[in-house]
Amino acid sequence: MLGVNGTPFQPATLQLTGIPGMQRGHAWVALVFCILYLISIIGSLSILTLVAQEPALHQPMYCFLSMLSLNDLGVSLSTLPTVLATFCFNHRHVGFDACLVQMFFIHTFSFMESGILLAMNFDRFVAICDPLRYATVLTNSRILAMGLGILTKSFITLFPFPFLVKRLPFCKGKVLHHSYCLHPDLMRVACGDTHVNNIYGLFVVIFTYGVDSAFILLSYALILRAVLAIASQEQRLKAFNTCMSHICAVLAFYVPIITVSMIHRFWKSAPPVVHVMMSNVYLFVPPMLNPIIYSVKTKEIRRGILKVLYKSQS
Repeated sequence: MLGVNGTPFQPATLQLTGIPGMQRGHAWVALVFCILYLISIIGSLSILTLVAQEPALHQPMYCFLSMLSLNDLGVSLSTLPTVLATFCFNHRHVGFDACLVQMFFIHTFSFMESGILLAMNFDRFVAICDPLRYATVLTNSRILAMGLGILTKSFITLFPFPFLVKRLPFCKGKVLHHSYCLHPDLMRVACGDTHVNNIYGLFVVIFTYGVDSAFILLSYALILRAVLAIASQEQRLKAFNTCMSHICAVLAFYVPIITVSMIHRFWKSAPPVVHVMMSNVYLFVPPMLNPIIYSVKTKEIRRGILKVLYKSQS
């Protein structure tokens, strides 16, 4: 991969990869991905429609849930073109600039999800620890400001990534390890000085995932203390139950991230299929699980779904 003057250059296209060792089973893999996409997209759209149509769901908690559903749609739609092209049509090439755009949106929506989960955690904290001020603290204007703040923070933080990658020459081939573009994957095939990319990437991870998860843990410690101070066991269980959906969503998001990080750091000799599968879990499982979690664990969402189904049958 040398230019006219013998120096490394950026390729016009990059080659995407399916799942190592499963080349013969790509039809089944494509079917699985299509099912995951259908569940994610239909589930997120259903929650958005339900919250918009049901006046009883025009509350702060469901506004944040709508943000989460919009973000899950963004994650799914960001990966969908190249994943379907790779597994359904065996088209494995993506333009270099298009790859950078996809990388930016995948990482931006991922970091936004962490911020939205933190905002939803703040909603539960106020509802349990200071319920009398819930309506005055979480006003529509503040919810909008929080949503715009999460969007702005993620956009500004991730904006330098495409330009940091664009400045690098690529001399280690052009084959990526996934069916979509990620920053760490691009760093594996780039050459030159990648210290700035790696240091900035570590800073962004700590500044987002690290800070958000620390605040979520601290908030739940305060929530637990407030719940245990309630005299009635029935009221304690009711308070815990209002947090279960959010706790499940947090676990669905952070457990794959922590697992990917641990494998990358402490099991570098793991087969390539392990790294690829865990990255797929990290990107595809939360958008699929979130609509299911909130449909099963939230009574108001269940009522709304049953009401819509009843109307459609009538």
